[in-house]
Amino acid sequence: MTTFLLSLAFFLVFLPIQTVLSSSTDSFVFGGCTQQKYTPNSPYDSNLNSLLTSLVNSATYSSYNNFTIMGSSPQDVVYGLYQCRGDLSMPDCATCVARAVSQTGNLCPTACGGAVQLQGCYVKYDNSTFLGVEDKTVVQKKCGPSVEYEKESEIVGRRDAMMAGLMGAGGPFRVGGSGEVQGLAQCEGDLSVGQCQDCLSDAIGRLKSECGAAAYGDMYLGKCYARFSTSGVSDNHYFAKSHNGKTS
Repeated sequence: MTTFLLSLAFFLVFLPIQTVLSSSTDSFVFGGCTQQKYTPNSPYDSNLNSLLTSLVNSATYSSYNNFTIMGSSPQDVVYGLYQCRGDLSMPDCATCVARAVSQTGNLCPTACGGAVQLQGCYVKYDNSTFLGVEDKTVVQKKCGPSVEYEKESEIVGRRDAMMAGLMGAGGPFRVGGSGEVQGLAQCEGDLSVGQCQDCLSDAIGRLKSECGAAAYGDMYLGKCYARFSTSGVSDNHYFAKSHNGKTS
């Protein structure tokens, strides 16, 4: 079951299957646009293009960055960031961010703000600053079908142990596994250490309580996410092979 929870600022959308890109890294997860529009060929339009170009260029050498493009007036200022999943190579990060930026153009033409989450990266921009601001709003929740009843107690126990490992791992990107269960969690790079821990605590707590004995689950909050999957269940759940079988 997938639930999309809308904020007042953004309309979230789910793209039909034909728009999903070819690899797991580039698969579309969700996107949203603000209701406020800008005028084409305006100073804001020019600043937004400069921002998006900066995001794409920066992703060739850094897995996270944020930019503020100043304008001659306050209404022309645009803020933006991108975040790649922590295990991506720089070429994969750059490719993912370029495709996410392209998706924002398709989803949000003339919208002052837009956001796109792909499997491997996230891009967001707006005319109101959000940088360094913690946001634990639920953006998307997805819970799979229940595991087999005979395995429920074992799987849930292993999942909870893995989630506890993620909470104690430290750092903005965390991957862990316990038996059949694999999981990952990540914060956006503009959060402080304390904000990141607080956000992930909320995401992991919600994932455990709201997905119950599901075979997989995703919990995307405004500034972080947590995910888990049992062995053999895909549904676009990607976990780095180098981490499989490891315990956080």
